[in-house]
Amino acid sequence: MIIQPAKRTESVKEYYFSIKNREIARLDAGRKSRGEDPVINLGIGSPDGMPPAAALETLTASAVQPGVHGYQSYTGIPELRQAFAGWYARYYGVTLDPTCEIQPLTGSKEGILLISLTFLNAGDKVLVPDPGYPTYTSASQMTEAEIVKYDLVAERGWQPDFEALEAMDLTGVKLMWTNYPGMPTGAHATEDLYERLVAFGRRHGILIVNDNPYSFIRNDRPLSILAAPGARECCLEMNSLSKAHNMAGWRLGMVAGEADYIREILKVKSQMDSGIFRPLQLAAVEALRQGPEWFEALNAEYRRRAEVAYRIMDALGAAYDPGSAGLFVWGRLPSALPSESAEGKTAGERMSDRILYEAGVFITPGFIFGRNGEDYVRISLCAPVPVLEKALAKIRNLPSVRLEPVEKQ
Repeated sequence: MIIQPAKRTESVKEYYFSIKNREIARLDAGRKSRGEDPVINLGIGSPDGMPPAAALETLTASAVQPGVHGYQSYTGIPELRQAFAGWYARYYGVTLDPTCEIQPLTGSKEGILLISLTFLNAGDKVLVPDPGYPTYTSASQMTEAEIVKYDLVAERGWQPDFEALEAMDLTGVKLMWTNYPGMPTGAHATEDLYERLVAFGRRHGILIVNDNPYSFIRNDRPLSILAAPGARECCLEMNSLSKAHNMAGWRLGMVAGEADYIREILKVKSQMDSGIFRPLQLAAVEALRQGPEWFEALNAEYRRRAEVAYRIMDALGAAYDPGSAGLFVWGRLPSALPSESAEGKTAGERMSDRILYEAGVFITPGFIFGRNGEDYVRISLCAPVPVLEKALAKIRNLPSVRLEPVEKQ
């Protein structure tokens, strides 16, 4: 390069799964040359099911119509904002004004960066969960904000320790990321949790941003932080069609909140793109109209998959919560397996590497989500039951990972 990258790039690394997927591609090339099966990838949470039929029909029908291929409104078509509002009213009991309290996004991951750019200045502090989605940290770092980790641990049900938060020096803290049902932990939200988060945000003048894409997955009672009294004053919530409607590659999400917050986010977003392809928006409207039977069928399949994932965790001797929600099963490796090896790798990373290189199965090491995930591994449920069963058989054939099961959390 004839110039140096911006200093902000020094604070972040390439996304873990971007690096790992390249490694798996290299391994697959070698496996193919030896006549072996490709690696079974149980890492990232990319749903493998089909979107609602009505969404597909609308996409194909509208894409061939004249006049739909130009730039679109920065705020999304009215039908989409109304559909998001109807979705929130029907399933979360939250009333949103579709004219000013909803901003469609090209996936909620975009929203993390947009919100960070909108509200954070260099030197502002951000509360980030540990373990938690790595993008909360990287997006904050790219705005030159200071990361302040708050611990989530199994003993507290992966919920914040509010006494510990209150005891912290909160000077300069401007924003707090939360995520329930949690990724990677699968911890459920409760009304009490959301009410305490709202009270905390109002008391300290902190914007609480709740990331809520997993609320329908293996969960019969979706909740929104915006239903908590006083939430509009201090909360934003992001949501997505990626998980709940098998539309991850479509990149369709939203952020909801009080109109002044949404107006500020739009200032930034309108500099970054020129709207979402209209047929995608029309298809999303149909997806959001799905009734409870859609989610019942979706969850019946994920629960079948989870039963096999539990057996994989048992084969690893890992403790897990069979009552967790979301697209993943999160398991703690036995204490007999040291947290660090001579190579400096965590227990989760060593187990992940061993299974990948010896069995041709990839599961995610928990260290990528923070220090509190170092002894954990995560299994994605985005693979059919036969694939999960094949992965289980491969792992069981490895004597080095035949550990005695431990009690479930």
